[in-house]
Amino acid sequence: MKKEINIVWLKRDLRTYDHLPLYEAEKLMIDYEIIYLFEPTIMNEPDYSERHQQFIYYSLLDINKLLKKYNREVKIFNVDATEFFSYLISKYSINSVLSYQESGTQKTWERDKKICTIFKSKNVKWIEFENQSIIRGLSNRKGWDKKWYDYANSKNIVNIFSYNKFNLKADDYLFDIENFRFLKKYPKSFQPAGQSYAIKYLKSFVDYRSINYRDNISKPEKSKTSCSRLSTYLAWGNISVRYIYQYVKNSPNYKNNKSHFNSFISRLKWRSHFIQKFETDSSYEFECINKEYKKINYTNNDELLDNWKKGKTGFPMIDASMRSLIKKGWLNFRMRAMLVSFLCHHLEQDWKRGVHYLARLFLDYEPGIHFTQFQMQAGVTGINLIRVYNPIKQSKDNDSEGIFIRKWLPELSSFDLPFLHEPWKLTTFELIDKTIPSFYKNPIISVNLGKTKVTKQLWKLKSDPKVKQESKRLLKLHVRPKNI
Repeated sequence: MKKEINIVWLKRDLRTYDHLPLYEAEKLMIDYEIIYLFEPTIMNEPDYSERHQQFIYYSLLDINKLLKKYNREVKIFNVDATEFFSYLISKYSINSVLSYQESGTQKTWERDKKICTIFKSKNVKWIEFENQSIIRGLSNRKGWDKKWYDYANSKNIVNIFSYNKFNLKADDYLFDIENFRFLKKYPKSFQPAGQSYAIKYLKSFVDYRSINYRDNISKPEKSKTSCSRLSTYLAWGNISVRYIYQYVKNSPNYKNNKSHFNSFISRLKWRSHFIQKFETDSSYEFECINKEYKKINYTNNDELLDNWKKGKTGFPMIDASMRSLIKKGWLNFRMRAMLVSFLCHHLEQDWKRGVHYLARLFLDYEPGIHFTQFQMQAGVTGINLIRVYNPIKQSKDNDSEGIFIRKWLPELSSFDLPFLHEPWKLTTFELIDKTIPSFYKNPIISVNLGKTKVTKQLWKLKSDPKVKQESKRLLKLHVRPKNI
């Protein structure tokens, strides 16, 4: 007779507190195992990278330290979910699989549908819990704001663990770190992974780092400390939105720094808003949000794209931002928006040509935010203002002393202001004692950043009847009705 068990399947919820599936698994009074799957099919997708795997792995190690006293651990397997659960069902009598709903990519959605079919055919209950106020099957935003605040103000779940006496056997699929040695080498330049560090970052932000939050949010160097830096922990579920919200609101510092904290909370809610967009329509991974914008005629030059990827465009703020992102895995929002704007508007590249590259670089990659925001900055939503960031202006406005540029572009570190922002303005005589890459003398595109043919097409399409019709549909779907 097969042993009856339950499974808690972790995905983007790598924590042991304020965790509903773990809480409910304890209540069911059936032996359960906590699992995480490194799925080859998902790992081979173009949006997935080694740095994501590294952060996940060290998050799991952190969880296992906390679970050790209960004789529990997250068992890590290297296998696709369909194969793994089919195997488990053949060996055990699985009563329930508990997990959070995942607002992931088309590939994870397809996987979930296959898993659902397998479970139904074998009478396995899959209990999927709503994930942090993101609502599946939503047809409009009526009441969504209230639901978000209801969730944010509801009690945090206190997870208590029983002592485990069960050991799941699936040795053929066990994750072997020797086959993934790169995971051991977690770069010190990245944020440390795990829920323990998530709490430390939250505490330091609330205690003292938030003092200039709004003032520094657009500045690439100062934002590294004055921003919360919680995005990576949120992306992989090391911490919950609710826990952060209540920690901030209940802090003794809240009243003294209210304007900055309220700005932060509005962005926390804004984050959920964009994930909800993607949950409602995951085709945004591949298609323009406003489908009529597929008509745009892009240049799509491979050489320009390659220079953008390497941070060798000749525009110092673009290059410094890209090189910083490659090394650190994080960049403030304004500079992210500028990178996308430069790619799509100034280099005239289709947004699809850069979207997966940046996804792989962002340690805090969250599909629901990434694809919707990328398209917003590319100007193909039809419902948002077309934003075209001038990298020279951004450089002067947000790195006026050149600290960020000098740090990430050592070849320009000896330059005086204002040449640091516009090195091509140096005369031949002034360049005599300086050796710099040729692209800083002659950037890959004209420094006279006027309207390109792509930008002109975008503005022209705004008045197209079909675009307007599609925009009305999108507004009805993603924007709360008036007077609600």
